[in-house]
Amino acid sequence: MIPGHGAAVSLYPRLAWYGFRRHATYWGAALAGAFTNTVFGVLRAYVLIALWQARPGLGGYDVAAAVTFTFLTQAFIGPMQLFGGGLDLPERIRSGDVALDLVRPASLQAWCLSEDLGRAAYLFVVRGAPPALVGALLFGIVAPRAPAAFLASVALGVVVSFGWRYIIALATCWILDDRGLATLSMVLTTFFSGLMLPLTIFPGWFGELARALPWSAMAQVPADVYLGTAEPARALGFQALWAAVLLTLGAFMTGAARRKVVIQGG
Repeated sequence: MIPGHGAAVSLYPRLAWYGFRRHATYWGAALAGAFTNTVFGVLRAYVLIALWQARPGLGGYDVAAAVTFTFLTQAFIGPMQLFGGGLDLPERIRSGDVALDLVRPASLQAWCLSEDLGRAAYLFVVRGAPPALVGALLFGIVAPRAPAAFLASVALGVVVSFGWRYIIALATCWILDDRGLATLSMVLTTFFSGLMLPLTIFPGWFGELARALPWSAMAQVPADVYLGTAEPARALGFQALWAAVLLTLGAFMTGAARRKVVIQGG
């Protein structure tokens, strides 16, 4: 803990602002990412339009909802970091700099979360808005049913995403090469988040399992809250539960990592 409650309160908002400003310096990369996400959103939209014209009402969506889902999930790629990464922790573990992070008078997990929230806020505006705007202009997308609940769902989705990515990043303390684990994480996230296809179209037990996993809280659930196909209170509760589970697991791993650093002598 940071000495003094006031210091703790002021530190984390400053870290969030630092994360926002830090990523704002790479505005060119953010705009390039927005352009790429928009192009692939258009391609995905045409594919889903053809699919929904052949199978009307598939997954409980009509064509307009399916197109809206496409551009929403494309907009989530940056803020939710659906392809993984977004944290400097693996590099700091490999270099040994994490030893300094672990002895700071502040929670490493809360420190990283604050910076990540700033990053997500910037990318939500700069990288997330363009695909949604282009989708609205080219195809027309439906308006959000509950805007406040949608924004809350997006924020919780970012926290769930961070919780998962923090665990994957911190696992570098125990493995020699994190690339295989990072690749597996990317595959799981892109498929089970709903980025590739809406999880509502998967039938039976597999569909129920996919919608119950934490990755669905990153894209599928916020999109359903936007579309009004999910009851907001239940959806937010589901996201909050997974956020609490992942953050708790990350806290335990942080403690284990601190003991490992002490045992190894640095």
